[in-house]
Amino acid sequence: MKTWSVALGLLAVALVPSSLLGADTVIEEIVARVNNSIITRSEYLRSKDQLRQEAQQQDAVNVDKVVAEREKDVLRDLIDQQLLLQKGADLGITADTEVIKRLDEMRKQMKLDSMEELEKAAEAQGVSFEEVKQNIRNSIITQQVIGREVGSRISITKDEEQKFYEDHKADMERPEQIRLSELLISTDKKPGNDSDDEQQRVTVAQAKATQLLQQIREGASFEDVAKKNSNGPTAAQGGDLGYFKRGTLAKELEDKTFAMKPGEVSDTIRTKQGFVILKVSEHQQPGIPAFSEVEPRIQDALYMQKVQPALRAYMMKLREDAYITLAQGYSDTGASPNQTGPVETTAKEAGAKDLKKKKKKLGIL
Repeated sequence: MKTWSVALGLLAVALVPSSLLGADTVIEEIVARVNNSIITRSEYLRSKDQLRQEAQQQDAVNVDKVVAEREKDVLRDLIDQQLLLQKGADLGITADTEVIKRLDEMRKQMKLDSMEELEKAAEAQGVSFEEVKQNIRNSIITQQVIGREVGSRISITKDEEQKFYEDHKADMERPEQIRLSELLISTDKKPGNDSDDEQQRVTVAQAKATQLLQQIREGASFEDVAKKNSNGPTAAQGGDLGYFKRGTLAKELEDKTFAMKPGEVSDTIRTKQGFVILKVSEHQQPGIPAFSEVEPRIQDALYMQKVQPALRAYMMKLREDAYITLAQGYSDTGASPNQTGPVETTAKEAGAKDLKKKKKKLGIL
């Protein structure tokens, strides 16, 4: 499933006149109404903060430039999400099963034994577990709506793929490299165990690594064994370490691994961290890869070229079928010139009645 990123929204509260509230009451300003949902200023500011954090991680040098380019679309993305979530509800998409799967993947990655421990871990970091679940649900629903309503309608021909390949051959040229996976059995001292003997740790770790290597050579899946037993940070991914060019590994490891065939597994290797078993998943030769080898990547690239304009056209259509109003001073960069605008006090009576009917149908009145 291809994905398109949209900003994540939170639940909001309506604006109430200050005369009806106590002195300590915090008033939320409504930035936009999307059918029967609202977007508040705190959501809007939260999304802007999130944008800056992401820009900082991606390009710390040009963070201000990146934020300036993308900041204008923050409200557009919040409106996009509300429209997609509402469409998801119309399509009967709940994502309940997918949310549980995603949470379980997080639990495994963090090496926790239960969902209760995952919830405690979230709360220990000051994060609401319910909010985590809701954000995951929102993300899955929006992805599924885009996949059904936009992605499924995009077609890519063989001629388009072949032309892309010919036009981008220079970009596809690559050096010789291998893809490695690891299974690490650590010899590090366990916290809180002052009586732990180093030689005993080494002996136990070596015996376990030897036993696991034997299981793999007898037919067990390297990835499954790594997920269950590896002490390395890549355990949740089945030990996948990614690609390595010549000259990036220690000479001894490079000579050993570059001489291995795809699918081959090494003997146990002693390292500072413990005993490691390496698997060569792929061995790519230098030069331009064959079309058949990179065809899936070409399809992804062409899909992304087509899905963005198709998605924007779809979002404009959703806007035209919706009732959207913005607070003064805010703008929606994804607005359609044909969508319904807010009711003005000088509007003609007939137009006002039509708009009132539309609002009632949408559940606003």
